[in-house]
Amino acid sequence: MHTLADLGDISSQRVLIRCDLNVPLDGDRITDDGRIIASLPTLNSLLSRGAKVIVISHLGRPDGEVIQKYSLSPVAKRLGELLGSQVHFCSETVGAEAAKAIENLASGELLVLENLRFNPGETAKDEAQRMNFAKQLADSADLFVSDGFGVVHRKQASVFELPQLLPSYAGLLIEKELEVLTRLTKDPERPYAVVLGGSKVSDKLGVIEHLLPHVNQILVGGGMVFTFLAALGYKVGSSLLEVDQIETVKGYLSKAKELGVEVVLPTDIVVASKFGADAQVEITSAEHIEDTAFGSSGLGLDIGPESALAFAAVIAQAKTVFWNGPMGVYEIEAFANGTKQVALALTKVQGLSVVGGGDSAAAVRILGFEDSQFSHISTGGGASLEFLEGKSMPGIEVLK
Repeated sequence: MHTLADLGDISSQRVLIRCDLNVPLDGDRITDDGRIIASLPTLNSLLSRGAKVIVISHLGRPDGEVIQKYSLSPVAKRLGELLGSQVHFCSETVGAEAAKAIENLASGELLVLENLRFNPGETAKDEAQRMNFAKQLADSADLFVSDGFGVVHRKQASVFELPQLLPSYAGLLIEKELEVLTRLTKDPERPYAVVLGGSKVSDKLGVIEHLLPHVNQILVGGGMVFTFLAALGYKVGSSLLEVDQIETVKGYLSKAKELGVEVVLPTDIVVASKFGADAQVEITSAEHIEDTAFGSSGLGLDIGPESALAFAAVIAQAKTVFWNGPMGVYEIEAFANGTKQVALALTKVQGLSVVGGGDSAAAVRILGFEDSQFSHISTGGGASLEFLEGKSMPGIEVLK
């Protein structure tokens, strides 16, 4: 791929950059600006070289409609605060108003265009419709930089078609993401532990299958663990269970044994009377979830304290760790301990510790950890998983 190192003199050049500024919002308040911060090195590099920088991104899923709560206006404001300079914002993405805003840009200035997904062409299934939108975006630019790692696994107009229309380069964030994730798949330092959580085992099937021959331990928590426990013959009450995946999980457990890979499952579970902060809670063994006062209506919402310590011990001795998916409902204090202990253990790894984006990235920040305490926090949960599954990434392939 061409990277920023391959750029010549870009002074006064109009550089269109695809970032992933899809941040969580509470009204106009950004609750986690991690993705904005991750975009700064590339933006600063372009601005310092005198480029006219035009930022494009999506936010949420407005599905081709203009929905004000998905406006990038708060993001542009926060970007200006972080850069310490004025950031211009245009309430259009393409068209006369956007063209005029770009024309008025001076060298070393930055403009944010409105949410790409307000235009149905961005995510259209029809290639011709996507290409038409991409051409409108390309009309006002000289160069394109792709730096939105969180969307490179998607065939979308700004990700796949746009790089075909302009001289295109990978930004510093994409370079860093690919370098770190490649280290997880090619000769990783051992012991190598993968920690998987989140709600559904079906979301992680590909990554389990692809990583099994390469790792030493797989630690399983979160809602997905109950399908593993059911595969061992345990009853799991009203906990999240994917019955149609039980046989698949049995196959993975058998394959892991064959390969000498240790599958670490929780020995105790935090069981609740219902989903909510005001629920009654009991800690019980993973084998006897239905033996609490809640019987078969009990909900497993976190790994237990004994399991959290056991998971932390496995992580602490590893030289390479990849973690994707919280261990429980970390947003509620009573069910946050498992995720907190896993995160804490990752900060102590004497080697490569990678937090795989998505809910895991949100969790470590909400629980008070700093990005600098980990080797890398990915900006793309789905993208990082698909990379580790060995899938083709359209937004990367098109840059080659």
